[in-house]
Amino acid sequence: LTPPRSSSSSQHVTINVGGNKYLVPWSTLDEFPLTRLGRLKGCNSYDEIVQICDDYDEDSNEFFFDRNPRAFRMIMTFVSAGKLRLLREMCVMSFRDELVYWGIEEASLESCCHRKLLHKAHQVAEMKRGDGEAELSKAKAKVLAESTKFGDCMNKLHDMVENPESGIPGKVFACLSILFVVVTVISVCVSTMPDIRLEEDKVSLILSGNRCRNMFIIETICVGWFSLEFILRFIQARSKWQFLRSPLNIIDILAILPYYVSLLVDKGPEGGRKPSGGNIYLEKLGLVLRVLRALRILYVMRLARHSLGLQTLGLTIRRCVREIGLLLLFLCVSVTLFAPLVYLAENEAGKGFSSIPASYWWAIISMTTVGYGDMVPRSIAGQVVALSSILSGILIMAFPATSIFHTFSLSYLELKQQQARVQRFTEYTVYTESTTYFVGETHQQKDLRPSLG
Repeated sequence: LTPPRSSSSSQHVTINVGGNKYLVPWSTLDEFPLTRLGRLKGCNSYDEIVQICDDYDEDSNEFFFDRNPRAFRMIMTFVSAGKLRLLREMCVMSFRDELVYWGIEEASLESCCHRKLLHKAHQVAEMKRGDGEAELSKAKAKVLAESTKFGDCMNKLHDMVENPESGIPGKVFACLSILFVVVTVISVCVSTMPDIRLEEDKVSLILSGNRCRNMFIIETICVGWFSLEFILRFIQARSKWQFLRSPLNIIDILAILPYYVSLLVDKGPEGGRKPSGGNIYLEKLGLVLRVLRALRILYVMRLARHSLGLQTLGLTIRRCVREIGLLLLFLCVSVTLFAPLVYLAENEAGKGFSSIPASYWWAIISMTTVGYGDMVPRSIAGQVVALSSILSGILIMAFPATSIFHTFSLSYLELKQQQARVQRFTEYTVYTESTTYFVGETHQQKDLRPSLG
């Protein structure tokens, strides 16, 4: 076999990709020695050639590649003109696979196309990770059902506490959970009313009047339900450590524990005897109780288990940590810039701008376009600074807002598709189980017919 570069058409090489033929000078391929086309020039035998291409015609010195001809058209444009762009009518990830096959680096793409490819690759990676977690959960559930006699009960418990769409038990469980969250939030709000606060301050919670006692009973019932729900979720969890690391479960612990801690603190040391300095002790004890009871408002975060919108919000925050960090950085730099300026402009007036740290509050409120009106610049210089800070705040808030909104839309669509897949999987499982039961029952009837005959 004569090497390709020494054939009769030694100056050119014929490339056939999907039926489209290209006549390319060998000198052009010399500029890309690491690509698949550039490696053809170094082949000295038929075996070496077929390791790079799909087929080779010795008579016409033609190399055949069974690849996408539209993508190769862009590859040839890059080889000849040095411009590499994405195809609008072709999937971005498919074009990425073509680049890998031909040995073209992604960095060779034009900057706009490269950003689009990286963004799409990030989306695909996130979707694959979500699908992988779902498949892993299904596999673990299947293994558990096959390896233990309690597998069926555990799967039913998992569907009841984690998947409201699995059936009537799941819907009832979800409705009860939401109901107790609403009752808890209402009780927290009612407990801050002046009459009940005055009654709480008189004596211990357990020894107080009827209204306080009723509030305590309602809180006890709600915490009892939340504790039961947490225990059930912990029992059905495949990985206990992963369960405890979940953000929603950490919030549950922070919301439930204060009730039990407040019961222990409310009893006081050694059966209620107070140490010396009783007033200081009571003040500290009251502060601890107020802080612990304020943590009950964390129960409202439990609604995220049953709200796709809240789940999307949490996922968006997790994915946009970098954008949110940039927003805070821009805000801090701007506040540090405008607070001293407004202090210097309004120092003589003495209308609230007593120091630069005191001016930080005004700068934050102005840049976020809230404008409480508690601190108002009076001088012309101060008003110019205020106008500059407001315009800067609008621009700063707008820069990352577009990216965050785009991420929110994609996250919502992803969670919605994942929820639809889970629902279809549940319906398929129920249908399969019912079909299996029906077939088994039919076989039993057929087996009984001979004995009855």
